[in-house]
Amino acid sequence: MTKLSVNINKIATLRNARGGNIPNVLNAAINCQVYGADGITVHPRPDERHIRYKDVLEIRPIIKTEFNIEGNPTESFIDLVLSVKPHQVTLVPDRHDAITSNAGWDILKYRNFLTDVVSTFKKEGIRTSLFIDTETVNVENAALTGTDRIELYTEPFASGFTKNATEAVSPFVRAAVIARDAGLGLNAGHDLNLDNLRYFHKNIPWLLEVSIGHALISDALYLGLENTIQMYKRQLAD
Repeated sequence: MTKLSVNINKIATLRNARGGNIPNVLNAAINCQVYGADGITVHPRPDERHIRYKDVLEIRPIIKTEFNIEGNPTESFIDLVLSVKPHQVTLVPDRHDAITSNAGWDILKYRNFLTDVVSTFKKEGIRTSLFIDTETVNVENAALTGTDRIELYTEPFASGFTKNATEAVSPFVRAAVIARDAGLGLNAGHDLNLDNLRYFHKNIPWLLEVSIGHALISDALYLGLENTIQMYKRQLAD
């Protein structure tokens, strides 16, 4: 069964908007696990506008499922990951001023750099994943970095889903097949939601994990966090 990792960045964004500690990010991580999440994802950025490095350190001891840290492998990020030792690190080529992740790695250009970073993490027993698009050259070169998995950047699928679902998912299926044949595990994330998740999963049933934050936390405002997590999990169970 494909695992659901809940990204709790948006809860930290709400906390930071007012200051103080409401909502409590640590409690949110605990509750997500209690409510059925298979993992917790955080994506600290240098400006700490949502999840802070301090949050990551505090969250790690309470994780009973899986902990996934996403981010651009700057020196400070690498140091954080090595100190926390999450189950998985997902490397994302974020610009410092990016509102959200909006592109995957150009693996051909950064292959040597990524190979070194992946090796550093794997020596510490940390599973690695690279955030990439569906271009064949990126999938094939990802396998050469030594990474365990890739995470497909699914915003283009989500954008095209309501217009032509078959056309929208086609490049993702092709990339997923190439990844599977290359021995890579497959994750996915970005703009997956209750409308499109079931279809994406049905077409790529060997998907190992989806990381979902913005849509899930937004849905939880109306549907409740426990109910929302269970609704998302049902999309992955059929």
